[in-house]
Amino acid sequence: MLKTRMQRASLVTTLLACSLYGSVHASEPASFPNAAASDPATLGWMVGAPPPPDRILRFEDGSYFQFPALRWSVSNFRQLMPTINVSRGLSAPVALPRALRSDIDNLHFMPLNGKTSMTWKESLAANYTDGIVVLHQGRIVYERYFGVLKADGQHGAMSVTKSLIGTMGATLVAEGRIDANKRVAKYVPELAQSAFGNATIRQVLDMTTGLKFSEDYADPKAEVWAHAQAGNPLPKPKDYTGPRSYYEFLQTVQPQGQHGVAFGYKTVNTDVLGWVIARVTGRNVAELLSERIWRRLGAEQDAYFSVDSIGTPFAGGGFNAGLRDLARFGEMLRNNGRYHGQQIVPKSVVDDIRRGGDKEAFAQANYTLLPGWSYRNMWWVTHNEDGAYTARGVHGQTIYIDPKAEMVIVRFASNPVAGNAANDPTSLPAYHALAQHLLAHPR
Repeated sequence: MLKTRMQRASLVTTLLACSLYGSVHASEPASFPNAAASDPATLGWMVGAPPPPDRILRFEDGSYFQFPALRWSVSNFRQLMPTINVSRGLSAPVALPRALRSDIDNLHFMPLNGKTSMTWKESLAANYTDGIVVLHQGRIVYERYFGVLKADGQHGAMSVTKSLIGTMGATLVAEGRIDANKRVAKYVPELAQSAFGNATIRQVLDMTTGLKFSEDYADPKAEVWAHAQAGNPLPKPKDYTGPRSYYEFLQTVQPQGQHGVAFGYKTVNTDVLGWVIARVTGRNVAELLSERIWRRLGAEQDAYFSVDSIGTPFAGGGFNAGLRDLARFGEMLRNNGRYHGQQIVPKSVVDDIRRGGDKEAFAQANYTLLPGWSYRNMWWVTHNEDGAYTARGVHGQTIYIDPKAEMVIVRFASNPVAGNAANDPTSLPAYHALAQHLLAHPR
């Protein structure tokens, strides 16, 4: 029985990690209750003292991440699993100016490969949006919350986490504390015999490592299951002999193919970068994020990471934060790393992200809805006419930065299908349409 619970929890822990493009489950149903029918507030998950038995969700049995229950869980992870805090410090928060607009909800756009236009408001329901905020020229022009997420709540960022970790790693490169051309083993000798040992930091940052690591959830032997088992904080079965932490698991990853040739989106790259960052700075990624960024942004709330059984923050996808605080982070990058009178991230880091990575390497991953894109420092770069770049996570998490339109969008969501292919058709054209609208109708 314990082993069965472990397997279920392994699945749902893994789902926090991976911003897969395609569907996570090969056997996922073709249809789900819509946003209104699956509203977690209406369904009453975890309400009562105690809640009714059929409304109780638990981490240990995986019930918390089964749709539609996950629509409650993504806004309440800290109640269900061990975490580590990302302190905002003790100073007063920096207010975000507000200039709300009434002309956004009815903005029309054409979905990718669509035949009928839809409105911005309709797209939010289509993508099971939990919260969304739009900044234009540093001011909040649009903000909405749905379900159980409130303005003072926190939500799982999933693999948006990777872009925060990539930004910190690239910052340490810019400061000369990490040499992007050096091999991983220089900084973490424990990885010398793994696939990462002879990969460069740059290859890790851009995910062009050659790894034997499958994230095919339909394959019970895929390495992603062992990764999830290692990172799961629940007690292991008595007969379990595998790795018991993220650090232990990373040492087991074997090579496949050649480093530096093709983009391959694999969560373990970010876990390795987190280890390198911790070794170089003496701070784990939660502590360093607080010290170098979160305290300096004037954040409204503490953030937090989920952790493994020894308290290691999950660098690949365990970050949780308030919506407006992630908007502050995006606005800082839009302003070339400067915010609240401080240069928080070097301008050279932002410039490097915006230039993007190797398009040919990216094209080999065959993301059919992302033609001409690239990947740099763990950011997805569109190379569109506005120079937009984005952080992306499963179930619809997004930071979308459009420099030309002076726009930042942050969205939290709980789409029943994990992969971004499910929401990109009604998200990416909506973001671009809003950017063009703001350019044409500034206020």
